[in-house]
Order: sequence, then structure tokens, then C-alpha cells
Amino acid sequence: MAITPHLTRYASKDVTLLGDVRCPGGVTLAFTERTGGCSQAPYATLNLGDACGDNPDDVARNRQLVLDALGVGELCSRLVNPKQVHGADVLVVADGSSDAVAQAQSRAREGADAVVCTVPKVPVLLCFADCVPVILVAEGGFAVIHSGWKGTIARIAAKALDALVGELGCSAQDVCCYVGPHIGAQSYEVSPELCARFEESFGPQVVVGERNLDLGRAVRIALEERGVRPEAISDECPDTARCTERFFSYRAEGGTCGRHGAVAVMLDDDASQKEVSAHA
Repeated sequence: MAITPHLTRYASKDVTLLGDVRCPGGVTLAFTERTGGCSQAPYATLNLGDACGDNPDDVARNRQLVLDALGVGELCSRLVNPKQVHGADVLVVADGSSDAVAQAQSRAREGADAVVCTVPKVPVLLCFADCVPVILVAEGGFAVIHSGWKGTIARIAAKALDALVGELGCSAQDVCCYVGPHIGAQSYEVSPELCARFEESFGPQVVVGERNLDLGRAVRIALEERGVRPEAISDECPDTARCTERFFSYRAEGGTCGRHGAVAVMLDDDASQKEVSAHA
């Protein structure tokens, strides 16, 4: 795609989102903020994670609110939401039939940290509280990726990119990449041993100071190594650990908190553009 990816912050149905309202490739995409939902402390308020201890009914309601805000509330039963295991497995959804979607949902709950989808009307959600969310978009498909330090060093974003372009038969140069809110280098102090592993894998530019790690930079490097154009990567989101009024942060909130999300769904160009324009 020829567009330069860009995220706009906007409110829709009491939910605050960061999204590309142009719906590139017919894909509606967004990163959620934590406000506007119904969860109670310490998960207040738009918690989308179902494995952090929150009331399941509140989580379900929050997910419905997000899909409603994106104009696809009727697709909630088709939502694919993996059990995230900090691995490098990529689930591919290439069949939009009801049976195939149900099978994909089941496989996702067995464990996956990236989902590639090449069919319309199948929303995909992954959840975060400091790890790096990534959404890849090309004509005819998208990928949603959870990249913690283990996934980042395993280059899960690049593996999802390979799967996406393989399914679509396109080039990495045709892909737009959105890196969402995650812990910033200034907030992410790790062991010297982990810094050394990342420096060996990605170069010295991913280590800031003596012991701080720039996960977002490592993700960018992995994508660029696979052929993504630097100008096709949007990485303009704030540090979750320093913006806990807007985002959840496992590190800054002592390990007990909710999860914000990265969500995408493919519709036809006209429908998706109309929906986001109406809500922006």
C-alpha cells in the first residue's frame, strides 16, 4: 500500500482509541486505552484481558464496547482472542465459514501470540500491559501480534509478516506496520545478561544506557530486516509505564492490572471507511 501509516486518537461510544481512520486495505484497526469500560479497580476500567483476575462478565462487556466503537459489534461471537503464552507461534485464519472460525477460536485458546487473518468479518484481539502490540496491514489481510521480550528476541513480528505475505502473495514492501503503546526504553530496566542477548541479536542501538532495553526498536529492526520500508512503520505511541492514566502497565502497577488491546477486522473498503468516519 502507498499510504504512510498514522494513528489518530479519537473517542467513540465512550471508548478512547488510537487508530488509522483511513482503514487501509479495508482493515479497521485500533489500540485501546484503559478508560471507558465497566471493570472495577485494580482493572479499571476498559480491561480486555480475561486471564488477569477480572470479572468475566465485565471483560465480555468491555470487549463488546470496543467492537461496538469500531462499528462491528455484531461480530463479537466471531472474535478470535488467543491465550497468549509469550511464544512465537502464528495462527493463520484463512477461512471465514462459521465452522472454520470456531476451529480457529479453539486453536487460539490453546496458545498463540500472533494471528494472521485473510478473511473478512473475523475480528482479532490481543491484550497487553507493557509488551509491544503490533498490527500489520496489507491489501487482503492483516496480522495482530503480541511481542514481549521473549517474542521480540524470537522475532515473532517478522514471522507473522512472513506468514501474512505468504498467504497474500505480496511483498513486505506492501505492508503497513503499526507499533502500539508499550513500555519505553527509559522505563524498561532489565538484567545485563538480557541486554547482552538483545545487543547480540539486534545491535547496540536497542540498549539504552547500561541496562535499559528498547523493545520497540528491536521490533522495527526485525521488520526492516524482512524488507518493510522504514517509512511504513508507525511507532508514535507513549510509554505505558509513564502513562498509567491512559494505559495498563504491569511493571508500573505492581503486577496486578488490566489489559488494553490491539484489535483489527477486515471489511470491504467502503463499509469500514463509513463506520470509522461516522464514529471519529
